[in-house]
Amino acid sequence: MKTVAIIPAGGSGKRVGAPMAKQYLLLHALPVLVRTLLVFQKVEAISDIIVVVPGDDVLSVRKQVVEKYNLTKVAAVVAGGRQRQDSVACGLRAVKLPCDIVMVHDAVRPFVTEDMIIRVLAAAVGCGAASLGIPAKDTIKETTEDGIVKTTLPRRNLWQTQTPQAFSYNLLRRAYEAAEKDHYYGTDDASLAERIGAKVQMITGSDENMKITTPEDVKMAESLLKAAAARQRRPRAGLGYDSHRFAKDRKLKLGGVEIPFDRGLAGHSDADALLHAVCDALLGMAGAGDIGRHFPDNDPAFKDISSLVLLERVGRIVESRGVSIENIDATVVLEKPRLAPYAQAMAANIARALKIPETAVNIKAKTNEEMGFAGRGEGIAVWATACGTEGIADGA
Repeated sequence: MKTVAIIPAGGSGKRVGAPMAKQYLLLHALPVLVRTLLVFQKVEAISDIIVVVPGDDVLSVRKQVVEKYNLTKVAAVVAGGRQRQDSVACGLRAVKLPCDIVMVHDAVRPFVTEDMIIRVLAAAVGCGAASLGIPAKDTIKETTEDGIVKTTLPRRNLWQTQTPQAFSYNLLRRAYEAAEKDHYYGTDDASLAERIGAKVQMITGSDENMKITTPEDVKMAESLLKAAAARQRRPRAGLGYDSHRFAKDRKLKLGGVEIPFDRGLAGHSDADALLHAVCDALLGMAGAGDIGRHFPDNDPAFKDISSLVLLERVGRIVESRGVSIENIDATVVLEKPRLAPYAQAMAANIARALKIPETAVNIKAKTNEEMGFAGRGEGIAVWATACGTEGIADGA
């Protein structure tokens, strides 16, 4: 069965109060039209997509939408007409036969889901025509032109119509031919089918399947996207630990800061135990192993390397795993020297390397009350934790 989706996208943006047509407005870095098309692209049952836009936009939509976002199911981008019905008619003429089902969906309803599309399609296959909608929740009254109530309509049989709407190809073609012949304009595609005697099945949609028409709609759409992104993101946490012995003839570096002291730390790299613990915490948070796996201490490439360089590379590994860093907390255990004067500079170095706010990094120092190797002044131990979120960042 071949199903073609026609996406009319001919709005001007006047009602939404925007400097561009509403179908091109950015919602969290993605144009509204792109968000809509990406949903139809994913539905296996959709064979082709035809996008109908203002004539002046045809070439730019092909380049900046279809090609840029790899929308391989878009078979044609065609110029529309004066009204929405004229534009759908242009799309209908661009359908390549044979075709079994035609689905029509407003470009500015970007919150349509694959489930909605599939359910409307299945209903149209069964009865020839179907439309998404939601049962009316409020009491509906019919009035005269001057606002006087004529009657209260029975709410149980009233629906607010949405898209997508789906039809057998032959039915929709006949409905459009009849409307064109009679110079009739309906409020939606289903009304044209009803006019020639077709029965249209209503399928329950969702309040979130909103049409972006006004400035208030844009604000609502942004809120919906923000809520959806929050639902998709999952918390992550990692624990890091590192320790190094003190050694003579070495500079003491912690958090990328050189600290005046009579000894440094022994190690293959610059032995920055604080940054190494932070690296391990971040790698653990991302489920990406440990610092030894990525930067082995027997590899000459890492001999005396700055641990800030390693931290930057770890940051890129974390990012590649789709994990964002929320905060880092570290505790350095040592008797001497005092680290409090350098803690802010350490935090700044870590934040700069990871491209996160300084307020997301916290450094503390504790003595070990002269107990254990750190208490005896033999070396330094560091504990670090990293917290973040995992998920698909919006607009990615």
